[in-house]
Amino acid sequence: MNWHLLGLSYITVFLSELGDKSQLAAIALSGRSQSQKAVFFGTAGALLLTSFLGALAGGAVAELLPTRLLKAIAAVGFAILSIRLLLPSNEAEADSEPTP
Repeated sequence: MNWHLLGLSYITVFLSELGDKSQLAAIALSGRSQSQKAVFFGTAGALLLTSFLGALAGGAVAELLPTRLLKAIAAVGFAILSIRLLLPSNEAEADSEPTP
């Protein structure tokens, strides 16, 4: 096993997930709750379940569709996302107009 790659992957995902909404919800719940352990185990269980279901669904899709098609779909999706992020939206234009 490549330990450097494992560590790099772990650190990258850990840092990218720091601002996740589920963590903010867990912090808010544990601050108001009498049982922080229940909040921890509930959120940890939910995260494990969603990760498991995502991996299961991803494996099923990978079995049904060829790799080249999946890569093409992902590339088109990222291209559409990047174009939408680069183009100004109507909401931003409406917010910038001064109100009388």
